Amino acid sequence: QINLFVSPATTLLIQTPDKQAKRTPLRQWLLRRGQTTEGGHASVRMASIPNAASYRVLGRWLVGCSGLVLGAVVLGGVTRLTESGLSMVDWHLVKEMKPPRTEAEWEDEFSKYKQFPEFKIMNHDMTLREFKFIFYMEWGHRMWGRLVGLAYILPTVYFWKRGYFSRSMKPRVLGLCGFVVFQGLLGWYMVKSGLEEKTESYDIPRVSQYRLAAHLGSALLLYCSSLWMGLTLMLPANKIPDSRNLLQLRRFAKVTGGLVFLTALSGAFVAGLDAGLVYNSFPKMGERWIPDDLLAFSPAIKNVFENPTTVQFDHRILGIGSLTAITGLYLFSRRVHLPRRAKIAIGCLTAMAYTQVVLGISTLLLYVPTSLAATHQSGSVALLTFAIWVLAELRKVVK
Repeated sequence: QINLFVSPATTLLIQTPDKQAKRTPLRQWLLRRGQTTEGGHASVRMASIPNAASYRVLGRWLVGCSGLVLGAVVLGGVTRLTESGLSMVDWHLVKEMKPPRTEAEWEDEFSKYKQFPEFKIMNHDMTLREFKFIFYMEWGHRMWGRLVGLAYILPTVYFWKRGYFSRSMKPRVLGLCGFVVFQGLLGWYMVKSGLEEKTESYDIPRVSQYRLAAHLGSALLLYCSSLWMGLTLMLPANKIPDSRNLLQLRRFAKVTGGLVFLTALSGAFVAGLDAGLVYNSFPKMGERWIPDDLLAFSPAIKNVFENPTTVQFDHRILGIGSLTAITGLYLFSRRVHLPRRAKIAIGCLTAMAYTQVVLGISTLLLYVPTSLAATHQSGSVALLTFAIWVLAELRKVVK
C-alpha cells in the first residue's frame, strides 16, 4: 500500500495495482468525488480542499447560522415588546442554563427581581405566575443566544481541522466567532442599564436606547456578514456583461442596502424610547406634518437620539426613503439585462418593502399591538435579507 498526501486536509490510501480493479467502497467514494486512480501507476487526479463542494457546505452552514441570528433578533424583539428583558437580574454563562424548578427556587428568583426598579415602579402587584412568563421569555432569548454561539464556534473548529477554510476565509470566520461572543457580552451590558437605580427619575425603567441600538446593530451586522458570506459561497456569481448601467445599478443597490440597514437600526431607538406611542396617526403627526416638539431638547442633536417625537419622525422619513429607493432600484433594473435569479431577488425586495411599510403604518395606527409590532420588526430583517440577496446576485465576477 502507498500512502499519498493529496491535500493539507486529506490523506488517501491507494491500493497496489492487483487490487485496483476492484471497486472497493473507497474507490467508489473517490470516483464520486471526481478523483481517479489509473492502472499500475500511482497517479491521482484530485479535487483539492477547499473546493466547490466544500464551499457549498460552508455556505449552507453560514446561511443556517444567519437563520439562527434572525431567530435571536425576532425573539429579542418579542422579549422587548412583552417587557420581559429585565426579569433575569444576573448573568452566568453556565449556571443560568438551568431555570428554577422548585417553588422555593422560583420564590428566590422572584425575590431578586423585587429588589430592582422595574418591580418597584411598574410591576409592584405582579404575581409569581406572571413573573414566570417574563422570566421564561428572557431565559429563552438567552438560551437561543448560546445556541447561536455553539452553531458558530463548534463547526468552525471542525472545518478548521479538516482544512475547509481558505487562507482568506480564516480571519473572516474568526471575526464572526469573536463577534458572537461580543454580542453576548453587549446584551448583558444593555440589560444592566435597565437595572440601575435612577433616584432622580420615576419614569418607567427601561434599558438605554443607545445600548439597545448597539445590541441590535451588532446582531444585524453579524446577520448580514454571515448571510453575505454564505450566499456568495453557495451561489455562483452571475456573468453579467459589464456596462455603465450595470455599474450604476450596483452602486444604487449598495446605497439602498445601507439605507435599509439604517432604517432597521433606527427602529431600536423607537423601541427603546417607546416612540411608537407618541403620535399614532399617519401621514401627519397629530394635526401637523412637522410636530411642534420636534426640537424640544437642547442641544439640538440630542433630539435625534433622546426625543421620542424626533425619533419617530426620523424613522418615518427613513422608512419612506427606503421605499422610494427600492422602487427606484426596481425601475432602474428594468433597463439592465439581468439573469432570472437577480430579477427575482429585486422583485422580492420591492414586494417586501411595500409590505413592511403597510405593517409599520398599521402598527402605528393600532397603538403598537405586540403581535403586529413583532411582525413589523421581523419584516425589517426580512427586507434586509432581500437587500443582501440582491447585492450577492449583482456582485462582480472574480477573475
